[in-house]
Amino acid sequence: QNVTNMGSMFSSCSSLTSLDLTPLDTQNATDMKSMFGGCSGLTNLNLSPLDTQKVTSMYFMFGGCSGLKSLDLTPLDTQNVTNMGNMFSGCSGLTNLDLTPLNTQNVTSMSNMFSGCSGLTGLDLTPLDTQKVTNMNSMFYDCSGLTSLTTGTTFKFVGTSYRLSGTWQNTAGETFTTGTFPSNVADTYTKVSS
Repeated sequence: QNVTNMGSMFSSCSSLTSLDLTPLDTQNATDMKSMFGGCSGLTNLNLSPLDTQKVTSMYFMFGGCSGLKSLDLTPLDTQNVTNMGNMFSGCSGLTNLDLTPLNTQNVTSMSNMFSGCSGLTGLDLTPLDTQKVTNMNSMFYDCSGLTSLTTGTTFKFVGTSYRLSGTWQNTAGETFTTGTFPSNVADTYTKVSS
């Protein structure tokens, strides 16, 4: 119960196919960086036992978990998290991801957050508040399957290198390429060409 750093705890345990987190007392944990990074054998992960209210870093937390088919983020309390860089990078097995449970009001880095999530076809960014984000570099790099993107009024695109490949069209028929998407606008974008 006194452990504050759980960084890389199960990192690169690629042979693990299941993991019971029930015995863990994480009430004082502040660092979960790369906690499950590279656990490519996991097909599902029940996060319910985790108390994440004090966690500030979730960098690469699920990075490289290419075997995950789904991931329920509901148990995560992310109100104090500042780093979500690479959080889901390389999660190529995910076909959808509900971001509703994520509180991102204090997040400053979303660099490579979804990089390599090639199985995602749609992503609803409406729940994300990016007012404090300063780094979105390669946020969508190699999201090769992505054809639909929804944004909300609290989602601000930061910089021009967030790497949304191709040409996208909004509901009004206007087209956008990476670096030109409008911020803080509720809209849905459909990929019209690679």
